[in-house]
Amino acid sequence: MMRKGLAITLAALTAPVAMAAMPLPEIHMQMPAQASAAAPSSILVQIDGLRSNRGQILACMTANPKTFPDCQKDPHARHLTVPAANGETVQFRDVPQGRYAIALFHDENGNGRMDKMMMLPREGFGFSRDAPLQFGPPRFGAASFQVGPVQLKTAIKVRYIL
Repeated sequence: MMRKGLAITLAALTAPVAMAAMPLPEIHMQMPAQASAAAPSSILVQIDGLRSNRGQILACMTANPKTFPDCQKDPHARHLTVPAANGETVQFRDVPQGRYAIALFHDENGNGRMDKMMMLPREGFGFSRDAPLQFGPPRFGAASFQVGPVQLKTAIKVRYIL
């Protein structure tokens, strides 16, 4: 019994040291020096390469590397849905300064999900910074960009595999 109590005490004492040595996840949210620097910005995204104007474009933007590119798992992510016929541009408004990544897909049949055939996407998809695919979706670091106090314009190329 004494050994168990000692082990628990040692674990409690050494946990803060072990945790301090662990790297923290990188979420590059800038804290503004003054209130005027914290003014929200907007992001205008040009969407290139749509193969049709059917269905809708579903886009999501997150600052959380752990939930990219599946932003559905991030309660703070921003989501936009626009008809593909009007989907040449989308705009995220009132975005706080920080580091973000965007994922989107062309939901051609309008069912709200990415359709696949033999594990490959049947519908188009794209990522901010035209992040490359490497045996799966890109990581947050490859797709992320910094948002400052001015409007940001970027482009996302939609890719189709099937």
